[in-house]
Amino acid sequence: MPVLEFLSPDSVVTALRARAKKQILQELSAHAVRQLPALDEREVFETLSQRERLGSTGIGDGVAIPHGKLPGLDRLFGLVARLERPVDFESLDGQPVDIAFLLLAPEGAGAEHLKALAQVARLLREPGVLERIRAARDANALYALLTQTTKSEAA
Repeated sequence: MPVLEFLSPDSVVTALRARAKKQILQELSAHAVRQLPALDEREVFETLSQRERLGSTGIGDGVAIPHGKLPGLDRLFGLVARLERPVDFESLDGQPVDIAFLLLAPEGAGAEHLKALAQVARLLREPGVLERIRAARDANALYALLTQTTKSEAA
């Protein structure tokens, strides 16, 4: 089974331009709505912003996982973005973020949403994964990296 089956080849952004946390959330919202046209970009942005007000989704090591639940969404949706330049995200470790992983879930997705968050966090903690994400030469290479089956899952 793929590691992150809720990603598609179109949901990889290798050079997101943003200078502030708010701009990252706006850009992620815009990219998501291009693939999920039934959603409203402002609603996606507001959902992500509300979640950030509860506490930063910057988990450390240059990574943020902004996430939220939305009505009108019928499946989990993931999008990964590598930022052109690291941006302050009020992360737990105080380090700027250069990798953002957006996760959107249907409004009623309780356990499924939490399971997906845990899956992303677990993948990003694997030794060498962040370095490979940062070094991936293009969107196809980054997508392949995030959707391949890991050795531990294959066993």
